[in-house]
Amino acid sequence: METFTPTTDPLAGSVALSAIVSLLPLLTFFVLLAVVKTKSHVAGLVSLLVALLVAILVFQMPAGLALMSGGLGAVFGAFPVVWIVVMAVWLYQVTVISGRFEDLRRVFDVIGRGDVRLQSILIAFCFGGLLEALAGFGAPVAITATMLLALGMAPLRAAAAVLVANTAPVAFGAVAIPITTAAGLTGLDADHIGAVVGRQAPLLAFVVPLILLLILDGKRGLKDCWPAALVIGFSFGLAQFLCSNYFSYELTDVVAALVAMGAAVAFLRVWEPRGRTAARERICAEVPVGASRVPVAGSGVPVAGHAVQGSGSDVHGGGSDVQGGGSGVPGTDSAAERLTPVRTWLALFPYFLVIVVFGVAKLWTFGVDIPAWLASTDIAMPWPLLYGNIVDAAGDPVSSTIYKFTWLSNPGTLLLIAGLLVAVVYSRFDGAGRYPLRVGTALAEIPRTIHRMRWAALTILTVLALAYVMNLSGQTVSIGTWLAGTGAFFAFLSPILGWIGTAVTGSDTSANALFAKLQQTAGLKAGIDPNLLVAANTSGGVVGKLISPQNLAIAATAVRLDGQESLILRKVVGWSVGMLLVLCIVVYLQSTPVLGWMLP
Repeated sequence: METFTPTTDPLAGSVALSAIVSLLPLLTFFVLLAVVKTKSHVAGLVSLLVALLVAILVFQMPAGLALMSGGLGAVFGAFPVVWIVVMAVWLYQVTVISGRFEDLRRVFDVIGRGDVRLQSILIAFCFGGLLEALAGFGAPVAITATMLLALGMAPLRAAAAVLVANTAPVAFGAVAIPITTAAGLTGLDADHIGAVVGRQAPLLAFVVPLILLLILDGKRGLKDCWPAALVIGFSFGLAQFLCSNYFSYELTDVVAALVAMGAAVAFLRVWEPRGRTAARERICAEVPVGASRVPVAGSGVPVAGHAVQGSGSDVHGGGSDVQGGGSGVPGTDSAAERLTPVRTWLALFPYFLVIVVFGVAKLWTFGVDIPAWLASTDIAMPWPLLYGNIVDAAGDPVSSTIYKFTWLSNPGTLLLIAGLLVAVVYSRFDGAGRYPLRVGTALAEIPRTIHRMRWAALTILTVLALAYVMNLSGQTVSIGTWLAGTGAFFAFLSPILGWIGTAVTGSDTSANALFAKLQQTAGLKAGIDPNLLVAANTSGGVVGKLISPQNLAIAATAVRLDGQESLILRKVVGWSVGMLLVLCIVVYLQSTPVLGWMLP
């Protein structure tokens, strides 16, 4: 097969014309999703076909190489990307079928000291961060919205709160798969990208709890509870920064959520919120239909059950749906009385164990260098027909045509190990004797999780295949070269690409798959650190998530406002645009000496 060298100006020798034609696959994807409203996997498949046609007809890429490029992208999408997502959701499901999910919900209820505003922040922001870290893909919004509805929150207010709360954690969601994907596509160091994101996303984390107070209870809520909101936001953001820069970027949200929760526990021991009773009367709606009478922190507020979207519907083996709320337990005793120390520890155990497993895999060098040993198990595979046939201008093989099979060292396998350990512990120590879990039951949940996520997985495969075809044919480089004509100002525009990508696709991972290589190319051409721009794409996607049609639909369904997505959008779009503007300014200043000192 003849060799192929990508160029930036195959159409009439013009970079601009070539770039405009190269935008066709992306425009096709966005139009099909946002205007035609097709299924995301259908949009991905059609856009992939367009990308193949542009590669073959315009960029003169041999058809065989174009098809094999798509195949390599799909394989990368399957492993490690889909593998990581499936294992993250499976670990979460283990906590559900064991009954520990309900206990974890009660932990947040008790910490909030009966103040519905603080309970809502802990659930939507801290617990939502944990869910984003391990599940992502809509599950945090669905689950936490149901839980806020169960507190008695008005549906519109609950939906707006959980969407805004699901911002700061998104960059590191699903074990930081957006960053891992960006690194895999660009060849940049994932740890370095994660460190840069860890110097952008915390700026949002600092203020999101304060925004939540405004959404939940207006200026009065801000006046009554701002000290607790500052503590939660500051501790979450600080933990994000420290973990992403000095520990493990994959674990950032897990650590940040647990640290913020711990900080809330400590602070609320010495500080008490004002106006709790009046706040509940102001902001709580009538008990939603179908709510089961489970008190929240002794307040008598019922908890509603609702099947979770994004991570599947029924979960067998535990006798209940995947729920963010009630279990139908009679409300004769308080949550504090039911929540024993053993059950509290078992509810938190999976998240601490994940930190330990990842910590050993990433940092343990005493006696045996575990990170080096795990890396030695990786298998580098030059992709058939691609390696050696796609070359750069110097005639050297393009490095991205080598597929690295990280069968043991990747986060998905580490999550599998952690999940198995959790299942063993839950099968032997069930705390109250009410939630027995067999290891076999936990393992049987894996194929169910795969089945439930089949369409999401197909979307990931098609988007990664699309990205690889565009990258290896030269389409992405052409677009990046064209956009680099804006010079240093591109740093300001950089987060907007991630915002658009996530707003349309509903996934920061997909936004990075589409634009990470483009950001890298534009940065190199414009003389801007490509790590900064790839990180900016990730951070920009964070504030695009809350206005994505998929997330809006999930939130609307969870709070029983089906068909009223536009109403929710009007409630949150201002916050999305405002936070995006702040990010654009920060990223631009980080590309200059003014804030350049912030970068690693």
